Amino acid sequence: MLYIGKAINIKERVKNHFSQPNFKDNIFIPETRKIGFIITGSEIEALLLEAKLIKKYQPKYNTQWKDGKNYYFVAITAETFPRVFITHQQPTNKPVTLVGPFVDGQALKQTLRVLRRAFPYRTCKTLPKKPCLYKELNLCQAPCEINPITHNLRDRINYEQVKKFTKIYKKNITNLIKVLRGQKNSVVKNLQKEMRLASQKQNYEKAKAVRDQIMALENVFSHSHILEGVKLLPDTNGREFNSFLKLQKVLGLKNKIKRIEGYDISNIQGQQATGSMVVFENGLPNKNEYRKFHIKIEGQPNDTAMLKEIISRRLKHKEWPMSQVMLIDGGKAQLNAALQLKVQSSKCKVMALTKRKNELFIEGKDKPILLKNLPPETANLILRIRDEAHRFAIAYHRKLRSKSLLT
Repeated sequence: MLYIGKAINIKERVKNHFSQPNFKDNIFIPETRKIGFIITGSEIEALLLEAKLIKKYQPKYNTQWKDGKNYYFVAITAETFPRVFITHQQPTNKPVTLVGPFVDGQALKQTLRVLRRAFPYRTCKTLPKKPCLYKELNLCQAPCEINPITHNLRDRINYEQVKKFTKIYKKNITNLIKVLRGQKNSVVKNLQKEMRLASQKQNYEKAKAVRDQIMALENVFSHSHILEGVKLLPDTNGREFNSFLKLQKVLGLKNKIKRIEGYDISNIQGQQATGSMVVFENGLPNKNEYRKFHIKIEGQPNDTAMLKEIISRRLKHKEWPMSQVMLIDGGKAQLNAALQLKVQSSKCKVMALTKRKNELFIEGKDKPILLKNLPPETANLILRIRDEAHRFAIAYHRKLRSKSLLT
């Protein structure tokens, strides 16, 4: 094993090494006999897999290319409420758990930043006397509020509170370590089991909290973008473009998918209802093509009717490029509503995605497909389009609602 690395665009990465080799490239090119690759479901998974493989195989040129610098590690202290930070080497003043090695420090920082949403942790060297802004952002559980050193442990109420808090905090740290070691599936299964047990015991508050953790973790791996410096060209075989090709196979389309439109609505009991149309081309969002709609049906919380309105208004704009696929937020009813309007473009395939179970209803198929049963790249693409449409719709709804409050 000579070298292990990650890239958004494998074709461009290899071409850079071999067509325009620099001094370092010339060291390993004569020894290269075979190049292989592993496709991952997200950029974070690529980062974690890279660290795992480097640790396992210890490639010859991964260390030589560091110019004397050490790898990056995630350090977790052995305190009552462990602190998480990035380091080049093990601190000598206190015992820590090191996870790594990682090559890309910037990507690692971004990964920890987004994982912190699922598993809040502290980064301060010493616990402050009062919580900081990270608590308000739900990025830290604020152990400073319940530090056993500053509490009277003879008081049973305080002791039980500290004990419970400490257990939850350490469980979060354990899960964070597992995820950084590439054991995301194991963490998700354990959380799902914990959620079911809490629900069976009718501890719905705990079940909801665990469910939110699962959703945050899945969202991190589906939508987080941490690899910088490589532009994806439309005619390459990059991950985003490859997801379009896989979706084409799932839908059974003969023609290549170049454009997908995603639709969603946002309202409160029919008031200030808005609709959104987002556009993805060659796997990437094209925000110049986004469109927003102020829905004319007011006072009627009818999602199906609202979707029909925005799709009908969209189809009247013949000057807008027609997409090969439409993704609608909803289920069978929303799918049928869109199909009634689709007479202007029989070449466009329509599908609808439910929020609760992530069931995908596809035009021409009787039964829905669970998103988890699709290839990871396809599932991630569909989720990303659905979430972007939702974000765009709710942003416009909030803007209209704010204006109405000022009048």
